[in-house]
Order: sequence, then structure tokens, then C-alpha cells
Amino acid sequence: MPAPKEQPVPFRAGETLTYRISWSVFSNAASLELSAPERRELFGWETWHFRGVAHTLSSVRTLFPIDDQFDSYTDTATLDSHQFETHLNEMGRSTHQVLRLAPPGKPSNLPPPITIVPLGTRDALGAVYALRDVDWHNSVDFRTPVYDGRDLYEIRASRESADEPVKVPAGAYSTWQISIRVFQFQKELSAVHYMMWIASDAARTPVVMQAELPFGTLRAELTSRTP
Repeated sequence: MPAPKEQPVPFRAGETLTYRISWSVFSNAASLELSAPERRELFGWETWHFRGVAHTLSSVRTLFPIDDQFDSYTDTATLDSHQFETHLNEMGRSTHQVLRLAPPGKPSNLPPPITIVPLGTRDALGAVYALRDVDWHNSVDFRTPVYDGRDLYEIRASRESADEPVKVPAGAYSTWQISIRVFQFQKELSAVHYMMWIASDAARTPVVMQAELPFGTLRAELTSRTP
């Protein structure tokens, strides 16, 4: 069977997106950087290397010192995840893991140990880029399994509105508002809900990302984009 044909994507190697995260009364609780450092071969596959780096700041850092890095190696043709790495430094404790993902019954080039996941699974970071890849102008929903390094979920994203104006430190954008519900074992996790406002232009940049979680609402606003 021939390999899937690679399709154009709205991101490119070298892109860096930076965000300011607010939480509760803290308007500058943390920073987040999402980047695509390179395209590279991984065990015979052509992959995108995505990276996410988060740091708590100022007053929040005195309470919760967090310095986390996530690396995703995502297939350039299917945007399925082949490898997901977490490098966490939280509250003085460091942990590192490298997870290699493969669907059941499919030959894999990956060395063991391998985590078996459903076909089409994205990792938690690669899912952000998969949502960018959706043509929200012509699509109203999108579903995919997501593995976060420990548990498997399904996200169900739907377009709530189009041409919604959003102003952030990086500028003013016309966006698609995307609502993201999270399911596990076919049951919705009612205490968790995500929203994204994705620029309705060729780059489909996530302008705002918002997470409603049991410990409060986190809101990430775009401060810069390069190139």
C-alpha cells in the first residue's frame, strides 16, 4: 500500500508562537512557547518536530515553580503521533519519559517499548497542530483520539462561530471560535472544557487558547509570532 500523500499544512519549520497565560487573579501567571523547530526523519518516518515549553512567572512561580517541555514527533502525511516526550520540572521534582506510539496490528519501525493506541491518535501537543490543520471554513467538527502521556481520550471539536474579532497583544484577528469537549470511555468529562480562537487566515494561528479546569480557568493569549 502506498504511503499517504502529504498535504499542505498552515504551519512551517521555524515557526514560533509565544503566549501569556492568565489564571485566576494573576494576569501574567505563566508563559508558553509553541514551536516547530524542524522536519526530520524518525525511525524511517518523515515527521514534524513540535515543541511546547511552559514556565510559571512572578507570584505564581513562588507558589508553583513549573518548567515543562513537551516534544512531539508527528507524521508529516497523517499528523498521527509517532513519539511524545515529556520533560517536567514541577515543584522541585523532575521526571522524563519518551513514549513511542503505534496502532494495533500495524508494522512499526519504532524500537520497543511501544504504547499501543488507536489508529489516528495524536499526542497532547500534536493535537493543537491537528486542530490548526482543519479547514474550519468548510468544516464544522473534528474528532480525534489523544494520548496525553498517561491516558487516552477523545476530543470532539466544533466550530461555534466564524469571523469573530479577537484582540490580543500580538494584534487584532478575525477568528473561528472552536469548542473542544473531552471524552473518556465514551463519557464526557464535564469538569474539563477547552476553547480555541483560530485565526481565519492562511496560517490558522491559535490566537487564544482557554482551558476550564477544576482548579480554575487558564487563558493563553498570543503575544508574538515568528516568522
